[in-house]
Amino acid sequence: MNPEKPALQVELPEDQGAGVYANLVMIAHSPSEFILDFARQMPGLPKARVVSRIIMTPQHAKLLLQALEANIKKYEERFGAIKVPGAREERRIGFTQEPEGGEGS
Repeated sequence: MNPEKPALQVELPEDQGAGVYANLVMIAHSPSEFILDFARQMPGLPKARVVSRIIMTPQHAKLLLQALEANIKKYEERFGAIKVPGAREERRIGFTQEPEGGEGS
């Protein structure tokens, strides 16, 4: 028999509640940890300033990846695809060939 675990209570200190804006992350790793340096880069300036450093185990990094993937999927189902500037989009110009079994075969 597996007794129910109490719900996790998370405390958010007032000074942390506003969050910190970052538009860049640099990731480093060793056999025992992942280091995520969140930074803010201002347009036109050659330097970025680290605003937060998070250090976690490889297992927690993988769990973070899975949580982000699940949440991005939910977000896109609700609000539409997230477009990433500069990402290569498949462009079709001119005629295209129907897959086998399509019309005209």
